[in-house]
Amino acid sequence: MTNNITSSDRLAAPVGGFQEVDGRRIFVHRSGSGGPAVVFLPGASAVGLDYFGVQQEVSQFTTAVVYDRGGTGYSDSLPLPRSAAAVATELRELLRAQNIAGPYVLAAHSLGGFYAHRFAQLFPQDVAGLVWLDALHRDWDDFMPPSASLAVAEQMAPNLEQLEQMSLAQRALGAELLADYPEHVRQPLIDAKGSDAWIHVGIAERTKLAEVATELRAGPNIPDVPVVALTVVGIDPAQQALTSERTLQEMHDSKRRMDAALVSAVSHGEQRILSDTLHHRLCFDRPDAVVQAIRDVVDWAARP
Repeated sequence: MTNNITSSDRLAAPVGGFQEVDGRRIFVHRSGSGGPAVVFLPGASAVGLDYFGVQQEVSQFTTAVVYDRGGTGYSDSLPLPRSAAAVATELRELLRAQNIAGPYVLAAHSLGGFYAHRFAQLFPQDVAGLVWLDALHRDWDDFMPPSASLAVAEQMAPNLEQLEQMSLAQRALGAELLADYPEHVRQPLIDAKGSDAWIHVGIAERTKLAEVATELRAGPNIPDVPVVALTVVGIDPAQQALTSERTLQEMHDSKRRMDAALVSAVSHGEQRILSDTLHHRLCFDRPDAVVQAIRDVVDWAARP
């Protein structure tokens, strides 16, 4: 499945601006100063401004960057899904064009974990540290029960009726999660996230997860840089309705072991387990935990 739909032609970003990369406009918003700069890599169905709240806090102690991958959010249209190498290369070109010096701390949420890992494989010298925000892992299928494999996740694409329900749900969720955002950012973002175009883009990005994991397995492990992994094990009522309690428990146990393996592969790694939030709510319910994890990695990375 490919998807050329974007709303960037119709929607103006409420903050930030655009950087041309390979003849396309990429949305970017930076705050703060100093280094190492922190770059947020959104999950599927998320956009850079979903991390605006935590970005503002991080910008109090270093440069903080949010952006939209090509084909998503406010950035120009591209066929989706893309290879992790294409996404990682685009991000490096964006940061260079913006004169944001590396190496960077990559704060990756959900699907962003795949792209952060690929960035680290291709440009290890540009990575000062990693913050794993309940992020996807290339070895997901080695840890998870078969019913929660990447291939199964790909097959669960919604139909038209479910898409309409998702649009309503996104608006309601946005109104709740973004309640503390400044009004000039909040309302345009709620409207955009509830649009059919953005919902289709979120689905399109999830269509070749197993293929991207295979791409990552062909390359090296993450470099030996400071890593904090936030592992979310809160009980999601929506998941509860679709999945047995036993499978949910297996998935949570698997996530714990998967992130533990990730942080044990580096000299300075730490796993922090959060049971009081959900995967998609992490940066809204627990900005304190997210900002603390980023601050710790920035501090560790800055030490000689």
